[in-house]
Amino acid sequence: MRSRRKILDATVELIRRDTFADVSIAAVAQRAGVTRQTVYSNFGTREELVSQAIGGLAVRVLGDIRARLDAADTPVEYVVELIVFGRYVMRTNPVLMTLLNVEPGNPIFDAGMIDRAKPVARELLSPLESRISELGKSLDDIVEITLLLALSVVFFDDEPVRSDDALRAFLTRWLGPALRAD
Repeated sequence: MRSRRKILDATVELIRRDTFADVSIAAVAQRAGVTRQTVYSNFGTREELVSQAIGGLAVRVLGDIRARLDAADTPVEYVVELIVFGRYVMRTNPVLMTLLNVEPGNPIFDAGMIDRAKPVARELLSPLESRISELGKSLDDIVEITLLLALSVVFFDDEPVRSDDALRAFLTRWLGPALRAD
């Protein structure tokens, strides 16, 4: 397990310092002080290694996001804060910022990204079911629209939603009727 942690930490450091294309099994092994075979035996492929390294970082960040969401009073506030604070976290974490760069090897831009992101979004949004039981049948739609909105505001820095307050107002105006709350 110690080698695995060293490998994941080395991968995150290389992603932060370089680009996704520069992250290779050999570079990670050298940075972690292990053999390439150790990396392969723990992760199998470069893609799996990068995916697990980013996933591990995301899990740590999700704790901060969950704490923020606990203060939301309504489903609309919950979804709005998820998107607003999620954007803030993406923009202020150097490793997560690399996900905003369109480049070869970046897992955000591969064909399976949305499918991999849906379970994470569903987990973050599942507390809404206990707040409003009738939302349960619409949770898949809420997951989809929240994920697409979140990606949109992270990737496209448009003037009307540039500040957190402006983004909150925009999302509340449009999500309020959609979630039949407020």
